[in-house]
Amino acid sequence: MTADELLAAYEERSARIAERLEAGDASDAVKNDIVGLFKEAETAAERMTAFKESLRELVQRYKSLAAEQPAKPARTRSRVSDHIGSSTYVERGWSALASGDPKRAVKELERALELAPDDAQAETLMGWAQMLRGQYDDALFTYYKVLSKSPDNPLARVNLGYICLKKGIFGEAIEHLSRAIRQEQDRKASLYAHFYMGLVYLEREMYDDARAFLRKTLELGPNLLEAWYEMGRTFYLEGNRHAAAEAWRHGVEANRFSVWGERCGEALKQVEAGEPVQFAQLENAA
Repeated sequence: MTADELLAAYEERSARIAERLEAGDASDAVKNDIVGLFKEAETAAERMTAFKESLRELVQRYKSLAAEQPAKPARTRSRVSDHIGSSTYVERGWSALASGDPKRAVKELERALELAPDDAQAETLMGWAQMLRGQYDDALFTYYKVLSKSPDNPLARVNLGYICLKKGIFGEAIEHLSRAIRQEQDRKASLYAHFYMGLVYLEREMYDDARAFLRKTLELGPNLLEAWYEMGRTFYLEGNRHAAAEAWRHGVEANRFSVWGERCGEALKQVEAGEPVQFAQLENAA
């Protein structure tokens, strides 16, 4: 049984219990079923956490084997020079991510890692780009490498939270994102942790909480147009078309020529015409 199948089985049992409660069944049998399901889920979560930690050993073994491979010919430039050159591609990769172009970001970051294979920032951003392109398995492996060297890496935590969000594992997503929010040394991580937390609550239809995190996101990064887009989507799904239009108008005014500025413009045009809004997905930014 896969993890998704196990979760689906738990959710089905939970739904059946909820139906009995809605029918007014407050018997001991219902209580016992709730307690039993909780204990099973708790045990499964503990085993999954232990399994995740065991994967760190696999990453370390892979790194050790890779290090034993014949060394490539030495580069003519020094290691210091390589890192200087790598930083240029890292900045280009970050710029591509910020503009909604993860495909270009992957190319820039591949070049950065050719110049400096041990660059933690380049590895972290590479995982982010892979994630936004929907390459979740590649992204997970990249982040396992990052976390094996830096267990508290905030940006890796943020994006693990995002992957859990996309897989519908909301509890684990909140755990990773909360850890990233509590740290203070990485502003990028804090910005996106708030943004993705807003998306978690949006997916759960907890619109007040979603707006609170999206507002904080826009305080931290007013030019993050995805946040304006998702703020508009939150209002729209609540039925407040006027507030949705205002949010999307802010996104258009901030930068109408960017990917997300254009998407804000498309949503604004549809809502002003009284048409149903066709929503874009974050992972389709490539």
